[in-house]
Amino acid sequence: MKRAKVYVQNLGADIPSAIVVFLVALPLCLGVALASNAPLFSGLIAGMIGGMVIGALSGSQLSVSGPAAGLTAIVAAAILKLPSFEAFLLSVFICGLLQIILGFIKAGVLGDYVPNSVIKGMLAAIGLILILKQFPHLIGYDKDYMGDESFQQANNENTFSSIGTALRSITIVALIIGVTGLVFQFAWEKFTANKKGFIKLIPAPLVVVLLGIGINELFRNSNGTGLSTDHMVNLPMAGSTSEFISFFTLPDWNAIGQKEVWITGLTLALVASLETLLSIEAVDDLDPYQRVTNKDRELKAQGVGNMLSGLIGGLPVTSVIVRSSANVNSGAKTKMSTIFHGALLLLCVALLPNILNLIPNAALAAVLIFTGYKLAKPTLFKAYYQKGWNQFLPFVITIVAILFTDLLIGVVIGIGVGLFFILRSNFKTAVHVVNDHNRFLFRLRNGVSFMNKPIIKNKLEEVPENGSVLIDTTRAEFIDRDIVEVIEDFMLHAPLKNIRVELKTNPYRNFGFNTSPAMTDGKPNVVRTHDKKLVPATQH
Repeated sequence: MKRAKVYVQNLGADIPSAIVVFLVALPLCLGVALASNAPLFSGLIAGMIGGMVIGALSGSQLSVSGPAAGLTAIVAAAILKLPSFEAFLLSVFICGLLQIILGFIKAGVLGDYVPNSVIKGMLAAIGLILILKQFPHLIGYDKDYMGDESFQQANNENTFSSIGTALRSITIVALIIGVTGLVFQFAWEKFTANKKGFIKLIPAPLVVVLLGIGINELFRNSNGTGLSTDHMVNLPMAGSTSEFISFFTLPDWNAIGQKEVWITGLTLALVASLETLLSIEAVDDLDPYQRVTNKDRELKAQGVGNMLSGLIGGLPVTSVIVRSSANVNSGAKTKMSTIFHGALLLLCVALLPNILNLIPNAALAAVLIFTGYKLAKPTLFKAYYQKGWNQFLPFVITIVAILFTDLLIGVVIGIGVGLFFILRSNFKTAVHVVNDHNRFLFRLRNGVSFMNKPIIKNKLEEVPENGSVLIDTTRAEFIDRDIVEVIEDFMLHAPLKNIRVELKTNPYRNFGFNTSPAMTDGKPNVVRTHDKKLVPATQH
């Protein structure tokens, strides 16, 4: 009851946000279906399921699910390989079933291991991709499908060459619509920054779309130079209720025994789950309330959504960053925005396809470019530069890698760079050596791994005859067995150079050091001491 009250109280923010997400989702659902060589309506089904079903079951308040551009290559290849689209739908159903299993075995924890610099880099990369990819649509060059995120495009161009071609193929009406839409959004944001009341409830993207329709109709009716259907939203039309229902397709259960169906289902489950976990991590980071999503519950919700999508003819579904970030930026407060956007997709596609087909792609491109700008603001780059190279480089390399490959590969590269800086930092801080007139202090801190072996070994061998060495391990959380052996070997041959060695250890954390003292002429040459002030490891 309390939760329902919260949802009702936030409808003033969630309903305008739902309209924004609907306008963003509509071309993306169609574009992903087109790129996947699937029926256009299958993308819309996935959007409806992602909004209404996954939105209701998910623990995330702001994440929006739908067909993902990152799956288009897998989906397109699978549709060609499998005997029919209906057999592919069975793979989508299997994908959902496997995701539910992943949720129950708590695989969602994988999302927590992505560094924050990589998450921010991923968001900035998506923002830049939106700007670069939607610019051609903004000026009337619509050869590539809306929502494409890949560097190498299906029309034998890439992200940058497509911009060059677009600049040589400008459609004046589209340019006017696109520029007007962009200018309006920036002006509207500034105008409403300190405003309250009804004006804050007006979604700028809706005004942009209405302006786009009005401008196009004005040119079409005045001199016949309006945009052709190639530059407009192109929804599948149903002449009757029965024809609309016929757009929904059942899977082919006779293909259940085919190996390729199961391999496709497994592939979709793994990739869709990874994309979902990354998106959820990013959305939680964008959430102004910093709410934390239960990722295992999210995998189960995605699983139910994909099972249902496969059952009624939809593409596979994941949590997607573009729609989710549009949801956050438009001021959504709860999951009702996601649910309403799915309901709007269903109602408008069923009842108002003629009106939706009046929307110019340039108007929608203006909305997406503004969303991209919000994700990749220059201040974000400045903030990460000020954090230092160990944060800035993973951030930038993640962006570049995603721009030139895809989301998953880019994130993996970013994580690899982040791990390098973690290891580098640990390598530099794990061993501290001080020399004061041949009295050496070796202090081992944090985790000392085999990577620190060369520096410890070489520094110990530099200790001259008649010197003394204090090896302090009391601040170490972990010491690799290789390091233990290097120190023990040094303690064995140190008496030959008349080097006195003191090994200071934590009495509760021995790390496997040999406790028998080394002797020279019947006297201990290696002293082992314990720091009495230390407490057992379990009390740390």
